[in-house]
Amino acid sequence: MYLSRFFIPLIKENPAEAKIVSHRLMLRAGMVRQTNSGIYSWLPLGLRVLKKIDNIVREEMDKAGAIEILMPAIQPAKLWQESGRYDDYGKEMLRITDRHESDMLFGPTAEEVVTDIFRKNVKSYKSLPLNLYNIQWKFRDEIRPRFGVMRGREFLMKDAYSFDLDKEGAKKSYDIMYEAYLKTFKRMGLTAIPVRADNGAIGGDLSHEFQILAETGESQIFYDKKFDDLIAQDEVNPQAMRELYAAADEMHDEDNCPVAKEDLRTKRGVEVGHIFNFGTKYTKAMDVKVLDKEGKSIYPDMGSYGIGVSRLVGGIIESSHDDNGIIWPDAVAPFKVGLINIRTGDDACDKACEDIYNKLQNASVEVLYDDTKESAGKKFASMDLIGLPWQVAIGPRGIKNGLVELKNRKTGEKEEVSVEAALKKLV
Repeated sequence: MYLSRFFIPLIKENPAEAKIVSHRLMLRAGMVRQTNSGIYSWLPLGLRVLKKIDNIVREEMDKAGAIEILMPAIQPAKLWQESGRYDDYGKEMLRITDRHESDMLFGPTAEEVVTDIFRKNVKSYKSLPLNLYNIQWKFRDEIRPRFGVMRGREFLMKDAYSFDLDKEGAKKSYDIMYEAYLKTFKRMGLTAIPVRADNGAIGGDLSHEFQILAETGESQIFYDKKFDDLIAQDEVNPQAMRELYAAADEMHDEDNCPVAKEDLRTKRGVEVGHIFNFGTKYTKAMDVKVLDKEGKSIYPDMGSYGIGVSRLVGGIIESSHDDNGIIWPDAVAPFKVGLINIRTGDDACDKACEDIYNKLQNASVEVLYDDTKESAGKKFASMDLIGLPWQVAIGPRGIKNGLVELKNRKTGEKEEVSVEAALKKLV
C-alpha cells in the first residue's frame, strides 16, 4: 500500500480528550475516530488490526471444536423476559420499540438467543456436546464511556456458548475453552494470566478472567511467581496454570491468600476475555430439555466464553508501546514492513523503493510504502507512531553503496544491510 494513496489521518499532538495511552495512540495513528460518545468508526489502519485479531480468534475457536454462527444484534425482549434478565440488567441495556410496538433491545450479550436456537433444534444427547460461537457487534450503554475502545458503548465481541449433558461434560468444555484462550492470546504475542473472577450479571459458579499485563492496566492482579516461568515457555501449559493462584483485586483476600508473600507478584492488567460455567441457569429458566441415554428429559449444562475483539486492539497497545508510538506484535500488525523513501523524487531512491516494494508484495509481505514528499524526520516519526514491526529506509547515500537501513521497531536495533539481505530477512 502506498502511503500517498492510503487514508490514514495522523495527528501530531496528543488529543486532549484521550486520557490513556491506547486512546491517544489510536487517535494519533489514524486508527479510529469518535462518531458519538463511546461509539467509534474504524478507519483503514485500525480495521486491518481488528481483522487480524478477529481471524486469530476465529481460527482458535475452530481448532477447539466450536462452530461459528451469526446471531442478530437486535434481539426480542421476550427472550430476556423468559430468562428473567430483562429487568435485572439495568440501564446498560439499550431498549427500543419497533413499528409494531414490539419491545426489542440491542444485545449486550447473547445467552438468550443462543439458548432459543438450541431448544428449537436440539432434542437428544446425541447432538452433545455442542459449542456455538458468534463474532458480532454488541452494545452496552455505559454511564461514562471512556478510554476509547477500552470502555466504549459499541464493541466487537466473540461469544461462545457450550451445551453439555451434565456437569462433568460441561467442565471438559470449560477446560477446552480455557486452553483455547491461552493459545489465542499467545498467538497475538500477549502475556495473558487467567485469574479467578466474579460472574456478575451472567451468573454461574466457575469463572476466569484473562488479563494481559500492562503497566497502564485498569486492574490490579495478584499471582504466583511461577506464572512468569510458564508464560515464558513457547507452548502453553493450561494444566500447570490451573494449579496456580491468580486473582484480580476484588477477588484477592490478603489474609487468606494461598501463596506465600515472597512468592506473590502484583501487576496491572487489562481484561480481554472472560469464561463462565453457569450450569442450568438459562436452560431451566427457558425450559430447554434434551433426552439423555435413558430417554429421560434433562436440562443441559451451559457455559459462556467471551473475548473483547475490539477491546483487544486497545489492550495490545497498552501492553506494547513506547514514547514514540505503538509497537505491534507481528501477528496483529496492520502491515509487517514500513518502507521509507528518504528522498522521494530521487531517481535511484525511487527505483530501489519500487523494486523492494514489488518484491515484498509478490512474496505476500504486507508493506506500507511512504512515498510522500514529507521530510525524512517526519517520515521516521510517523512510522514509529504507526508501530509496524520492521522499517526499511532507503536514501541516496546508502543506495549508492547498495545498502538499506533495516530497523526492528520493538528492539530499536538498526543495521545497514544489502537489499538482498533485507529481503531475505523480511520474506
